[in-house]
Parts: sequence; C-alpha cells; structure tokens
Amino acid sequence: MATQKLYAGAKLRETRARLGLTQKAFAAKLGVSLPYANQMENNHRPVSAAVVLALAGEFGLDVTELSAGDAERMVSDMREALADPIFADTMPPLADLRLAASNAPMLARAFLELHRAYRQNHERLASLDEALGREGGSTLASPWEEVRDFFHYCDNYIDAVDRAAERFASPVGKPSDINRQIMQALGAEGIELHYSDDPGLRRLEDGKLVISTRAALPTQRFQLLHQIALLTQNDLLEATLDLARFQSDAARAIAKIGLANYFAGAAMLPYRAFLEAAQETRHDLERLADRFGASLEQVAHRLSTLQRPGLKGIPFFFVRVDQAGTITKRHSATRLQFARFGGACPLWNVHQSFETPGRFLRQLAETPDGVRYLCLARDVSKQGGSFLAPVRRYAIGLGCEVSHAKGLVYADGLDLGNARAYEPIGISCRICERKDCHQRSVPPLERNLKVAPDRRGLLPYEIG
Repeated sequence: MATQKLYAGAKLRETRARLGLTQKAFAAKLGVSLPYANQMENNHRPVSAAVVLALAGEFGLDVTELSAGDAERMVSDMREALADPIFADTMPPLADLRLAASNAPMLARAFLELHRAYRQNHERLASLDEALGREGGSTLASPWEEVRDFFHYCDNYIDAVDRAAERFASPVGKPSDINRQIMQALGAEGIELHYSDDPGLRRLEDGKLVISTRAALPTQRFQLLHQIALLTQNDLLEATLDLARFQSDAARAIAKIGLANYFAGAAMLPYRAFLEAAQETRHDLERLADRFGASLEQVAHRLSTLQRPGLKGIPFFFVRVDQAGTITKRHSATRLQFARFGGACPLWNVHQSFETPGRFLRQLAETPDGVRYLCLARDVSKQGGSFLAPVRRYAIGLGCEVSHAKGLVYADGLDLGNARAYEPIGISCRICERKDCHQRSVPPLERNLKVAPDRRGLLPYEIG
C-alpha cells in the first residue's frame, strides 16, 4: 500500500520564522541543500523521513504537527464553501485546493472567513426580506415583484401599447366616443355585452361578456377596455412579454394582466388629448376625471405615465396605500423612490387622508437628500355595491418636485420659497438617515446605535 507523501511547507516556514533563521541556515541544520529546503517550503517536494527526524532532534519539534490533517480539513471546508451556488461556474480542481491549503493557509482561512461573513449577511437579509413581506424569504423576486419592477424600470410607460390604445380611442386623430369604440370592437369580435348584479367585475364565457353593475361607471368602462385589449391586442401583448423575458409563467401571466390594464387606462385617457387637458387645467384631478369619465385614481395613475419621448409631461410619483400603510401600487418618474417592502414614512400626508375623507391634502416635503416636493393626497373608497359588501379603502398620493409645482393648481397659495414650510419626510425608517425624527419606528439598518440607560431623548437610543 502506497504511503501518502507529506507536504508541510507552511509549517516549515512557520518554524523557521519562529527561530529567526535564514533559509540557508535552516537548510544547514536540517542537513539538506538550500534548493531542497526551498522546494520543501513551497510544497514542490515532500518532507523526507530524514528531515522529519532532523526537525525532531535539532529543534524538538513534535512531528505530529507536520500532519496533513489541518490542511485536509481546510480543503474539506473550502470544498463545502465552494459548493455555494455563487461559485457554480468557478469550482477549482481538488489539486488547487490542496495547494492553497498547504502553501497559503492564511489566505485559505481568510477566504473561509469571508464566505462565512457573506452567508451570515445573506441570511440576515433573507430574514429581513421575510419580515418585510417578501414571499418565503426567497433570494429571487416573487412573480408579483418581478412584474412590478418591469413596469418601474420602463418608467411605467410602454410605448407600443400606449400608442395602440391611443389609436383605438382616437382612430381619426381626434378623441371619439369611447363607448362607441367599445361597442364596435366587441361587435367585430362577435361578443355580446351583458350586465349583471354579480359581485365579480367581469367574465367572458360562451361569447358573452358580463360586466357587474355594482361597479362604478369608470370601473365598468375600464373592465370593458381590459377585455378588448385581451381580444384585439393579444399579438402585441405577447410580443412585449417576449421582450421582457420573465423568469416564470406566473410572472408572465401577471404581466399580461398588467399590460391589458395599461391599454385600458391609456384608451380611457389617450396620451395627447389627456396631456393637453392636464396642462390646460393645471393638472386638476377632479376636472380631468369629469372630462374623461374616469376615477380620481385612474387620472392620478395616468399622470405618472406621461413619459413619451419628445412629448413628456411633468414627472410625477404615484402611490396607493391601504389603511395599514402598506404600499399596494407605486411608481415614480421623480428622484423619490418608495420602500420596496412595508409601509411609507409616517410623516407623509398620504396617511392622514383616511382621517379627512373627501378632501385633498397638500404638503410641502423634503427628503433626506435635500430634494423638495409638492405632495397631494386623497382617500379613495371603493364601494362593494350592496349593504353587506365590504368597502375597500385606500389613499392615493401624487407629487412632483417643486420646480414643476407652478404647473399644478394645488400649488396656489403655498409658500414654495419658505424653507420652514417643508416637512422632513423619508422613504422608510429602516433606511432613513434622520437622527431626530419623532416618528421613527425602528433604527436604520446600517448605523451604529448608542444606548445610554440614564438618559432618554426622543428615542431610547442615539444614532451614530
């Protein structure tokens, strides 16, 4: 049975350094040539039995310390670390691992320590994601989040779909009766339109499209246009989905619904006509809703999508939150970005909308980066259509940077030049840098905390 050769270069170098010997003097005491000693220290040659005896006799070294056990354990640890999926395409051969463990053990230990820290941070972030509501704490985005990011990184403007919707609503270049366009499209597809008292908003079966009369008229019209998008624009929607390259069938299916919704909103509020009306009314949401037969939420959302190249509107952010403060819709064409998980800053006026139903709230706000905004908020309730049906309550927020505020009727009477008129808001407590916020719920993730038991300010800790 072959005897395993002993390579102990790192231990030889460590021993020589501890004794303060040059490599030449060390070789002389071991009774070997200088080149031979150099080759052993660099693991180019194994340690011979004569050298082992010389180490024990000359330096009193415990020869068991030369065992390859530590190196083999390090090799095993490195193989386990390199099994991590992030190294899927970079697994080095076993010989290289043994060479690193023997020749550069400190570097190998540093690699293992770095990987351990990475795993701890990875688990910490996964736990945070789970706590903030990410599905399963997965490192991959959920289908819903993937679709939301798709629209976000398109600036919530899908040019081909937007133009198709505009052509549908304005076939001769001018706005036409959208209801007539709807009926013509359904007739061309051989679809009969029926209305019902069903709680469901819409269903298509056996050539009949059934719309619920419990929904408000803007919602009914939106659902009709959504179905028309699926019937008449399927090739366009599928081509857009092909370009997006979603990771799962579920994400693709959700995105198709989103694209059909986009078509519906763009057909109700065709780009050029709506942009001109928005500029004419100075973005008065109520007047726009009345003119186009849309809801306030539909109008506010559409304003945030007016990003057609060469014909852009004011860059707005748009958000919808529920009564718990959870963001259910979000988009920003401005520098303001929303927290991906959890709720928004409690100092933002959108949360106060539930206390003042039926009223528009205005707010001048400044984010930690020094950018100032005009913020508009309003509650929106969605009735269930019957006494026993639940009412869904949301609040919408719409805003722009103050440099555009003069174009909004909501800026009238506000002292835009007064720095003290701007309320300090953030994005989310977990990533907000403000140290003196009286509404902070949790400390920022990446800042050190100082706790003084005998002193208490606004918070039970000080942010470093």
